This record gives sequence, C-alpha cells and structure tokens, in this order.
Amino acid sequence: MSGHKTEIFLPEGTDILTMGVPAVLPDPGKRVREALDSPVDGPTLDSLVSEARSGKDRPTAVIVISDNTRPVPYTGPSGILWPIAERLIRGGIAPSDILVLVATGMHRGLLPAEIDQMIDHRVIQAGIKVINHDCQDQDRLVHLGRTRRGSEVYINRLYMDADIRILTGLVESHFMAGASGGRKSICPGLIGEDSTLVFHGPEIMGDPNTTDLLLDGNPCHEEALEVASAAGAEFIVNVTLNHEFRLTGVFAGSLRSAHEAAVDHLKSYTAVSFDGEYDIVVTHAGFVGINHYQAAKAATVAARIVKEGGHVLMIADNTDTDPVGSLAYRTVLQLLTLNGPEAVEKVLRSPDWTFIPEQWQVQMWNRLFRRIPINHFNYYSPQFQQGDYACVPGNPLPALAYPDSLWTGEPDIPAMIDRAIDRLSRDFRNPPRIAYLKDGPYGIPIR
Repeated sequence: MSGHKTEIFLPEGTDILTMGVPAVLPDPGKRVREALDSPVDGPTLDSLVSEARSGKDRPTAVIVISDNTRPVPYTGPSGILWPIAERLIRGGIAPSDILVLVATGMHRGLLPAEIDQMIDHRVIQAGIKVINHDCQDQDRLVHLGRTRRGSEVYINRLYMDADIRILTGLVESHFMAGASGGRKSICPGLIGEDSTLVFHGPEIMGDPNTTDLLLDGNPCHEEALEVASAAGAEFIVNVTLNHEFRLTGVFAGSLRSAHEAAVDHLKSYTAVSFDGEYDIVVTHAGFVGINHYQAAKAATVAARIVKEGGHVLMIADNTDTDPVGSLAYRTVLQLLTLNGPEAVEKVLRSPDWTFIPEQWQVQMWNRLFRRIPINHFNYYSPQFQQGDYACVPGNPLPALAYPDSLWTGEPDIPAMIDRAIDRLSRDFRNPPRIAYLKDGPYGIPIR
C-alpha cells in the first residue's frame, strides 16, 4: 500500500512470497557523491561540465526526473537531484541555464503542489526551472527518424537542445520493459504521443518476452533502448531502493552500462521462488498503484502464480486525482469489462482499430484475465466510488466479503480479506492453496 502499512491475517498454511532484503547504504548522501565522482564507466559529471564550458560560453543542461508514480529520492538524505544540480552550478553553469524536465511520458503533468512536494527545495531556490514534458505539444518535439520496428521517433525539443543531458530514475522491476530506469527516462518518458504506436502497440505488448526482469530478447526494452540511443544522454544517475524506500544502490555513468549494472543488482533480490500455482492469490498495488491504470503491474505479477480459473484479491491505494485513470484508459477498459479478454485482444489487433493511447495497459490486464475469469478478480480501493467499480473489470472486494449487506465507507481491511478468503474457500472440496504476494508488484515470482 502507498503511504501506510496495513497488517492482514491470513489462513494457516498461506505461502508468504517475498523478495530478498538488500543491504541499505549506511551513508546515502556520501554514496551519491561517490557515484558522481566514480561512474560505472565513462567520464565524471564534473569532466562533462568542464568539457561543455570549454566549447561554449553558456552551456545548458537538462536533468530529467521521473514523475510521482516512482518513489525516486529527489529530496532528503538520499536525494540525488540537488547533488547533480550543485555540481553543474559549481562547474560554472548558471541556474538559469539548467532545466529540470519531468519525464511524464503519456501520464498527466504534475501539478505545482506535487512538484513542490517531490523535489529538493534548494533546486527551486537556486532559480532552476521545472517543466513537465507534454507528449502532445508538437512545438516542443523534434523528429529524429524511424526505428527498425517502425516507430517514428519524436523527442522533447528542450531535451535535445541541451548541451549536457542527465537522466535520473529508479530501477525496479517493470512488467513491460523488464526494468525501469535508464532508457525509459527518454522512451517513453520524453517521446511524443505518436511514438507509442509501435513501442506500446499490440504486437510488442502481446509478446511473452515483454515482461518483468527480462532485457535480452524483450522487444519493449529493445525499442526503448534504440530510441534513447538515438536521442543520446551524456550521463545517468539511477538508484535502487528497498521496500522502505531506503537507498540500496547508486549507479552513475553511461546510458547502457550504468543501467545494466543497476538491473543486475536488482535481480539479486527481487526474484522470488515459488513451487506450483495457487487457487487464491492476495496482493496489493504498492507505491506505484496510484490509480487502477498503474495497478495493472500487480495484476501481471499475480498472473504468474495463480492457477487457471483461480481467484485474485487486490487492494490498491489509488491516491491520484482520478483513481481509475484517463478517459482514454477508461474507454478501452470498458471494452475489456464488457466483452472479455479475447474480444478486446482481437479488436486491438484489427487493422480497422484506431490506436488509443494507454490501450497497452488494458493488454497488461489481459494477462491476468487469460488465466482467470473476470469475475474471479476482486478489487478494493479506498478512493473508489461505487460508479468506479462499474467501469473496471472484476468485482468489488467488499461485495465478496459482505454479500448480504450494502457496504459503505472504508471497511476494515484485515476483516474484509479474512471474510473474502473464507467465502471463496467454501467452494473448494479441499483446502485451497493460498499465496500472499507481500511485495505486490515488486517481487517477481520466478521458478
């Protein structure tokens, strides 16, 4: 859950599937500074600044940051944003020539209050501007050509115009690209809406290698890397975190090598072993699940371990301004809700279908519903209104737990889960196999 923890009680014999515990960096601020001075490979940030100043009177720099769907430490003792900005200023780049660019991708732009909450105030106080990328603003996009798969590459013009381009981000498992971070700051972070037609098209999204913790042979990763390589980046700073959002690794340097080093570290503790599939899987959407759109990440993880025809119970703290997602997402989601996974997959692959941004996330939900019937999925969000449940696939979890009463307000979560499991268990001749994915979308079950 995002922002707080809820203790739940599960039946005896439930398998608790959880990832390993990585070591926390004892002095995170020092480790960030060391990473800037000793990158995985390539020149240091200081040397990049010196080189830029030797070739231009007033070089410019852009620092790309993630939006608030990723708990990247941009402030506090582990903050990576101010140390980067400070190096640029100390090297002679004026704050007015530095831009912090929020890599929103297809997401909405951050509100001023969200930016203020997320980033180090010293950045603003220094006079550095913070701007949201807008994938629909054609005047701020530049065309770089076409990828081998046919993507038309449109990249944020402010990014391309900068002399020093620095990417930042969190490396965690990702249900499409294998892992977040690295090239994803550019693709999809800074691309134009039209650039998603192939990158997030039905063919790549339907490929079984488009999945968590896999880079080699993953077409989504390969396409993102090709786009990011075409755009270029002088330096990246990627981090890994534990479940308490404490820093476990800092990886700086070149686009590819620093990211791959972070992914190798990530794999060492996020892969979760399991033995056999489960009748009932209980999970949550974690920090990333700020809306139903993002909760699809937890659904694809649950799909890895649930038996065909089994049941999944999910809780999500949908704190976004719209707890479901955008109008485009709601539109395609309704096709899934009303017609089922086979029908919506056929529609999305039809040559007569007009590509809709965010349709890819519905394909990700399909991974679960190819394993279990839609009515075997039960979802609960404290922020959902009754009408929200009508437009998303599955059933309200409180309705399963309390079928004989009209539930209102926030139910007691531990009691609700206990009652829901009890009701489902009555339909099994033998005690069902139950698993709890303690880490939600972050721990990846691998046999």
